[in-house]
Amino acid sequence: MTDKVVNTKNTNLREGRSQSGLRAHNERRILSLIRQQGSSPKAEIAQQTGLSAQAVTVIINSLEADKLLIRKEPQRGRVGQPLVPFALNPEGAFSIGLKVGRRSFDLTLIDFTGNVRATLHENCNYPSVTNLLAFLKKGVEVLTLSLSTELSARILGIGVATPYEIWNWAEEAGAPAEVMNEWKTFDYTQGITSIIDLPVYVCNDDTAACSAELSFGNPHHFNDFMYVFIGTFIGGGVVLNGSLFTGKTGNAGAIGSLPQPIINQNGELESQQLIMQSSLYILEKMLIEAGHDAKVLWQSSEYWGELGPILDQWIDKVAEGLAYAALCSMAIFDFEAIVIDGAIPGAVRSKIVAATAFKISQADTRGLSPSKIVSGSIGSKAQSIGCANLPLLVNFSQDSQHLFNQ
Repeated sequence: MTDKVVNTKNTNLREGRSQSGLRAHNERRILSLIRQQGSSPKAEIAQQTGLSAQAVTVIINSLEADKLLIRKEPQRGRVGQPLVPFALNPEGAFSIGLKVGRRSFDLTLIDFTGNVRATLHENCNYPSVTNLLAFLKKGVEVLTLSLSTELSARILGIGVATPYEIWNWAEEAGAPAEVMNEWKTFDYTQGITSIIDLPVYVCNDDTAACSAELSFGNPHHFNDFMYVFIGTFIGGGVVLNGSLFTGKTGNAGAIGSLPQPIINQNGELESQQLIMQSSLYILEKMLIEAGHDAKVLWQSSEYWGELGPILDQWIDKVAEGLAYAALCSMAIFDFEAIVIDGAIPGAVRSKIVAATAFKISQADTRGLSPSKIVSGSIGSKAQSIGCANLPLLVNFSQDSQHLFNQ
């Protein structure tokens, strides 16, 4: 590729925040605390972290000098000097997300607080490497037009969210096998850095969506939950002890591959993966077989119109599969909650959550601690926002060393 987009890197920001040592660890602790609470004064930060007031002051001053923190209005009405809360500076850092879907590509620019500054979307019948690189090349310059040269220098990297072993489901995706096989040997880092000079971080698409829920959603403040994302294919992620858990190969929470026992047409016991029951492409097939236009599923994730009894049948199938997956995960990890989200309208998601909770209530749950079944708070853009979040996690998360295993 030619005409590479060059990013003027802010070396101090990127290298300073990823430095090793106790101070860098404490910086990450403080930033994570402020992100969770929205804002906090130095005294409360010292109390909650166990750091000395002097240490907190030194770190806060450094983060403020790096434009990662901003001062809020002083808290008055208390005895003594008013307390000054510190919050994340939205323009302190930026990152780009590239989502590789089975029906679309997305580019997303987010700021330090997770606000989407710009986004680009392109539908496709099936994903190909050639089309992805063409989309990235034309899109990345458009995406950053709203940023000044100074702010562009604060883009920390590109996070990529891609389905795990995307080539293994060519038939279900309706794609030629030879096109899908190109993904086996495609090097994301090499391909992307030939277009734009930024660090590249690759993650499973539903793990990325889970990171978005953890960082920018999770209103109930669950520390341990199984996350489910209903997309073209269903998938998930895992949060343990308040941190994203990716597993030894980065594929933790791959509930789409969970084998579910079924009785076949001959009355024999066999198994099929959850992906074959609780995915959007199943609804697409059901609509096409009934003579309906299924394009509405991919044209909008916010409104599908009236799909009638077919939608109700699909919701029941999805809920049945999710109830089984939830019970399995509850038995192994004792999760506080099962969080269900997806590229689906909010009303449909609510029906799936309710139906899943009902089916679990009818199951034999003796010996299991109950988990709450709740809706995700990010919605259809969770994968896109989540992959854009990856560079921020790497640079500022306390647990960045556990995020990527490749």
